[in-house]
Amino acid sequence: MSVSMTRLILFVRDVALLKSFYQTHFGLPVTEEIQDEWVVLKAGETEIALHHVGEPYRDRPAAPNHSNSKIVFSVQSGLPELRDKLVNAGVPMRNLKRYDGFAQLMCDGEDSEGNVFQLSQAD
Repeated sequence: MSVSMTRLILFVRDVALLKSFYQTHFGLPVTEEIQDEWVVLKAGETEIALHHVGEPYRDRPAAPNHSNSKIVFSVQSGLPELRDKLVNAGVPMRNLKRYDGFAQLMCDGEDSEGNVFQLSQAD
C-alpha cells in the first residue's frame, strides 16, 4: 500500500485573510472556494485548505497559536531575498539558519493567524 499526502487542512478564523496572505506572498492559486468558509490553494503537489473554524469557536477571543505543526515550502533559489521581501511586508520572520550535515538554508515565519511556516532552499 502506498500513501501520499494530497491536502493539509488548517482551521482558521479568517479564511479571506489567510487566502490573501498565501496568494500575496507565495502566489498560490485557488482551486476551490466557498466564500468566507473554505478555500483550497495549490502548493505544488499538496493543497492547503483553509476551513473556517466551527461555529462554537468563532466568537471566542483568539488565543496565541500553540500548534506544534509547521508548513514547509521549498524554494529553488533566492531564499535570502524572499525572506527580506517578507520582512519588508511586515511578515514575522526568523533568521536564516543551517544545521551541520543538512544541505539546506532555511528560515521560519508566521502567517496572519500565527501558523508557522518554513522556507527551505537546497544547496
